[in-house]
Amino acid sequence: MADTYEKVLELGRPDTIKRLFPHSKALLVSGKVIDRAMLKKGNCMTIAANCRNYFVLRGVLLAAQKANAAIILEIAKSESNYCHINMWNLARYVDTVANELGITVPLAIHADHFTIKSQQDVELAKKQIPSLFEFGITSIAIDASHLPDRDNLLANIELAKYVPSWAGYETEVGEIKGKEGLSTPEEALFLIKGLNANNIFPDWIALNNGTTHGIQDSNAGIQVDLTAKIHEAIAPYGVSGAQHGTSGNNSDRLREIATKTTTTKANVATALQMLAWGVKVDEYGNAVLDDKGELIKEKDKGVTDELWQEMVSYAKEKGWPAKNYKWLNLPFEMKFLSEPKEVRERMTKAVEDFVYDLLVNVFYAQDSADIAKELILEAGSFDLGPKAKRIENPEEWTIEKIKQMKDLRTDVGTGDYDD
Repeated sequence: MADTYEKVLELGRPDTIKRLFPHSKALLVSGKVIDRAMLKKGNCMTIAANCRNYFVLRGVLLAAQKANAAIILEIAKSESNYCHINMWNLARYVDTVANELGITVPLAIHADHFTIKSQQDVELAKKQIPSLFEFGITSIAIDASHLPDRDNLLANIELAKYVPSWAGYETEVGEIKGKEGLSTPEEALFLIKGLNANNIFPDWIALNNGTTHGIQDSNAGIQVDLTAKIHEAIAPYGVSGAQHGTSGNNSDRLREIATKTTTTKANVATALQMLAWGVKVDEYGNAVLDDKGELIKEKDKGVTDELWQEMVSYAKEKGWPAKNYKWLNLPFEMKFLSEPKEVRERMTKAVEDFVYDLLVNVFYAQDSADIAKELILEAGSFDLGPKAKRIENPEEWTIEKIKQMKDLRTDVGTGDYDD
C-alpha cells in the first residue's frame, strides 16, 4: 500500500508542486482530479473549504482524512485582503499542515472568485494568474460574472490561456447579479458555447441559482430544479457544477444538489469561520443572530470569551456589522494562534466534526479519495485532460463576432460574495 501511495505521489503531483515541495508526502493535485473522482463515484460532491484561518484549514484536513474524501482547499481573491492565508501562500499552509498530520487524501488548491470587473483587471490578471500557479495553486475560478455576458465571455477567452492545461478551471455566470435575477440556461449556454468554440473546456460553472453568500438574509436558498435544468442544457459540453453559498442551506437541499444535479464542488466559508470562533450556528451552519442582530458566542466553544469580547469591541470601533466580522481574521490571527492549547484544539475540532458530517452524510464524498488515486494511476499523469471536445463552430464565435453579439442581460449587481 505504501508503494502504491508513493507511485500516486510521483504521478499525481503537478511539476509546480514537486518543485515547491520536493520532499513532501502530501498529495496536492489538480482540481480536475477532484472533479473526475466525484463524477466517477456519482451522486456526490465534495467540499471546497475557504480557509480563512489556520484552524479552519486544520479541521477540514482532519475531517477529509477521517472520511477518506478527496477535497478542495480554497481562498477567494477578496479574502486574500483580510486573511493571513491568501492565494499565494495557501499551498504552503496546506502542504505544511498536511505533512504534519499525515494527510494522504488528494487535495486541490483553488483560487476562488478571481474577480474581474474591468479591462484593467484583465490586464493585471495576465500577470497575477501565472504567479498563482508558480506558488502552488492547482485550480482557479475566473469570475468575470460582474460583467455583462458578452464581456464575461471575452474575459474568460483572454485569460484562459494563462491557466495551465492540466489545472482545474471554473467559470461563472450570473453569480454577482444576486437579486437582479437568477441565471438562465440561455446565459450558461452562451458562455459555455463561446468557450467551447475557442477550445476552452471548463471543469465547472458556478451559477446564481439562489445563492446567498455569507450570513443568510433570505430563506429562498438554492434552487435545485433550476440548477438541474441548466446542467442538463450544458451537458454536451462536459461541465460540472460548482455550488457557491452552501452555508445556511438545509441538509436535505444540499443532498438534492449532490444527487439531482452534476454539481461536484460545494463552497463552504462562513460556517467554518463561525464554528472555529465558537459562534452559535443553526443545524445548517448558518450564524444565529440575537434580537439586536448580533452574533451569539457560545460558552466554552471556540476562542475564549475574553478574546471574543476584544473582537467584538474592535469590530464596533470600526463600525462593522455582523456580516463583516470576517474582516477580523487578519488583525486577530496571531491572537487565535496564541490561545491556550485546549482552546486551539476545540476550535479545530468544531470544524472537523462539522465538515466530516457534511462529507459523509450530506455530500456523500466518503471514500472518493481512493477513486481519485485510481484515476491518477490510470492516467499515469497529473494531467487528466479535458472532459469535452470542440463541438461549436469557431468561425461563429470569433472575438470580432462576439463583440457584435447582443448581451442576454446587461444589468449587473454589486455585492460581497466570498461564500
